[in-house]
Amino acid sequence: MHQITLKYLARNIATVVGLVLVWRGIWHLLDGIDNLFFAGSHFWTAIPGVILGLIILYLPDKDLKEIEKL
Repeated sequence: MHQITLKYLARNIATVVGLVLVWRGIWHLLDGIDNLFFAGSHFWTAIPGVILGLIILYLPDKDLKEIEKL
């Protein structure tokens, strides 16, 4: 069991903030692509995004157990 220290807490919070900022940046880039190329329609980036996401989840273990909890 980890003893919760200020360093441990700060490192985990920094990791979470970093992941959220990356996710936010990708989200805004995809919105920009939608606005630039598809008149604001999210359909044309959503469908390939779902397919790519499923492939990324499938490849390491050759299963989709990660999405069973959804």
